[in-house]
Amino acid sequence: MMRFSWELDCHYKAEVCKWIGLAIAKQLARDGAKVMISSRNKEKVTAAVSQLEKEEQGCSVKGVVCHVANPEHRKNLIEQTLHHFGGIDILVSNAAVNPVVGPILKVSEEAWDKIFDVNVKSSFLLAKDIIPLMKKRGGGSVIFIASTAAFKPMLGAGAYGVSKTALVGLTNVLAKECGHMGVRVNCVAPGVIKTSFSEKYWRNDSLGEFFYQVNPLGR
Repeated sequence: MMRFSWELDCHYKAEVCKWIGLAIAKQLARDGAKVMISSRNKEKVTAAVSQLEKEEQGCSVKGVVCHVANPEHRKNLIEQTLHHFGGIDILVSNAAVNPVVGPILKVSEEAWDKIFDVNVKSSFLLAKDIIPLMKKRGGGSVIFIASTAAFKPMLGAGAYGVSKTALVGLTNVLAKECGHMGVRVNCVAPGVIKTSFSEKYWRNDSLGEFFYQVNPLGR
């Protein structure tokens, strides 16, 4: 049975939790993983745990409040996961913010730091603390959630895209350095998914049409 630390930080509307992060947790629960859910918002943690318990009968799921940019919160997330499940075999780092929209040269230092603290630094520090635990267990899997913006600039989201490019780079380095430990490190780069996080893009008719045209499946 897999023990699983699911790290989700919802910085936007509740709808975000009902898409990428929760979909990942649902599938892992269906596959037999024991799931630890986290968000900086207690109500969203409770709602996500309740939804999984209702929709995935018999699943083992717990939740904890965690703002991933907070060192004490990250420490507590790991400790609670170990306490409830005895170990961590899978880490999915899904937290992300994009507090500004516009040209990258207009991004303030404060906004830049916030984007990189949440999108990159927290992912690195979680991996740094958890991978040694996986090594002791004989292996594990780390999955970073990046974005297609890591490879192709997205209008108005330059700083966000750069942070996701950094996440891809982090994946490459960790995969090389941790493979001999039995720890696999991978990165998933979704396109524009219809969540409130990306609402500014898919609710725009012209941008929406553009995304339909450039995607081979037309969606």
